[in-house]
Amino acid sequence: MTGGGPAAPVRIGAMVRRLDDGRTLSLDPDLVLPLASVGKVLLLGEVARRLAAGTLAAAQPVDLLDDDRAVGGTGLLGLLSPRRWTVADLTTAVAAVSDNAATNALLRLVTLEAVQHLARTSGLRATTVHDRIRATRGPDVPPTFATGTAHDLCTFLTDVATGTWRSPRASELLHGWLAGNTDRTLVADTIRHDPWSTGGVRVANKTGTDTGVRADAGIVVGPHTVVYAVVAAFPPGAERAAVAELRRWGTAVDRLAGDQRSANS
Repeated sequence: MTGGGPAAPVRIGAMVRRLDDGRTLSLDPDLVLPLASVGKVLLLGEVARRLAAGTLAAAQPVDLLDDDRAVGGTGLLGLLSPRRWTVADLTTAVAAVSDNAATNALLRLVTLEAVQHLARTSGLRATTVHDRIRATRGPDVPPTFATGTAHDLCTFLTDVATGTWRSPRASELLHGWLAGNTDRTLVADTIRHDPWSTGGVRVANKTGTDTGVRADAGIVVGPHTVVYAVVAAFPPGAERAAVAELRRWGTAVDRLAGDQRSANS
């Protein structure tokens, strides 16, 4: 990618790939970094796989436990009065608003071990989910929810975008959920699209925000289809610099997803 590396002391792992011609931009794509909620895409993937295979029903009810509701952070379900939701409700909440209570309920349903197995069998070499969402992390639990690389995430999303991940139906489900994400403030902020329109350039993504982490991975469908993953890790006080880096990569995604003339300029 042109324009130099990230502003110190922000560490960036990034990859952008245009699918029709394979053109790729990257920076330390194999750097293993904390992913924050971007790791939830693997949980959504396991649910999509089971729904497509018929081993899980979208209408199956799932109870939210007090522990689920107490994690705080992103989401709405922990603040609402109902204690029982369907699998479809929970996947929508995770994809749209990165709901932590819904995440923990789904993890309990499908199991952490199954999500980790999905990561391995999807060809992800260094990307996985380590634990459920927690309000605090002590020395006796994994230090972070998920870790991974931009390369792994782009490989995974390439298969989803082309319908070759697991099955066409599983790919379609996962892609559709990611299209409902309401957070377009990171990489997607500089991708020219209208999230409320079904025409033009369309973005399907998952973002992650945690102390010292900003991450965004997604699929952009326009004149060209592009997959991307950008993860920034940084010390306290460098939040604005990290967000600026993700948005700078969004400009590159926008260029590659546009018409051929602008992509080559």
